[in-house]
Amino acid sequence: MNAIYKSTAVLLLMLPLSGVSLAAEPMQGMNMNKPQGEDAGKQGMGMMGMGMSEGHLQAMQEHMLKMHDYSNRILAEKDPAKQAQLKHEQLELMKAHQAQMMQHHSQMMQGHQ
Repeated sequence: MNAIYKSTAVLLLMLPLSGVSLAAEPMQGMNMNKPQGEDAGKQGMGMMGMGMSEGHLQAMQEHMLKMHDYSNRILAEKDPAKQAQLKHEQLELMKAHQAQMMQHHSQMMQGHQ
């Protein structure tokens, strides 16, 4: 039970870092000291350069709060059957969120082609 909580926390903490690690890699064939049009400061910045909207940030916060709520309820639950049900519900929430992120990513990649 504690391992699931820790795994969930690590996963949630690693999400913002995935965009930052991509931004740290230099872009080949570009002079990074010379601006390249309107998006000069945004290239190579991952999600951070896009400027996440207030609505997106609120949705992220809501998801994180739901995950923490499930974790707290799982840890507090003494009945193994109810605890297993809560874990299943939390896993379904994680799957739905992952599918939503993948769909959003796919839409963004189609827009850049």
